Amino acid sequence: MYEEILDRVKRVENGFKEIEKEAIALVANNTIEESFNLGKEFYLSEIYQVRELGVFILGEIAWKRNEALVLLKEEVSLDENWRVQEILAKAFDKYCSCVGYEKTLPVIKDWLKSDRANVRRAVTEGLRIWTGRDYFRDHPKVAVDLLSELKEDESEYVRKSVGNALRDISKKHTSLIIEELKAWDISNKHINQVYKLANKYIKDRRI
Repeated sequence: MYEEILDRVKRVENGFKEIEKEAIALVANNTIEESFNLGKEFYLSEIYQVRELGVFILGEIAWKRNEALVLLKEEVSLDENWRVQEILAKAFDKYCSCVGYEKTLPVIKDWLKSDRANVRRAVTEGLRIWTGRDYFRDHPKVAVDLLSELKEDESEYVRKSVGNALRDISKKHTSLIIEELKAWDISNKHINQVYKLANKYIKDRRI
């Protein structure tokens, strides 16, 4: 029944927009239950593009079906393909967008405290540009505080995402980032790595 869709998805070599469009169309034409089952089925595929399709579907319905959010956190975060992890980040942002960023703060904080780097990064990367999102647009310090808690994260993968996310914010909220960075102990190599990324836009402006 879905052979044509899967054939199109399998041919996608770069980017994700076409796969996302297919996911949105599938959700629009199926019930939440049917979409959930499709998402689970597609995620079991050995082909990463089909797994991406499954993740997109789960992200589209997670705000209505909590089991989809659990699957994203507990199973998709274990996927070894970096492309699938990029879609996990987008799926998490979709969930937050549908529910509302302020209402999902408890979930955001929970994911940021996960012992899995992919779960933490799904938040730090998925919500970029943080202050372009509702709620964080009006409460940039909340975004900065949440991100800064991971400045010493054990995962370089996460630290890079945190630094880049803070750099994003520094373009419109320069003084806020300057004040935050002043308190950092940059003799710590992990913190220093994030500091250099977060400070890059500010530093370049001063040259």
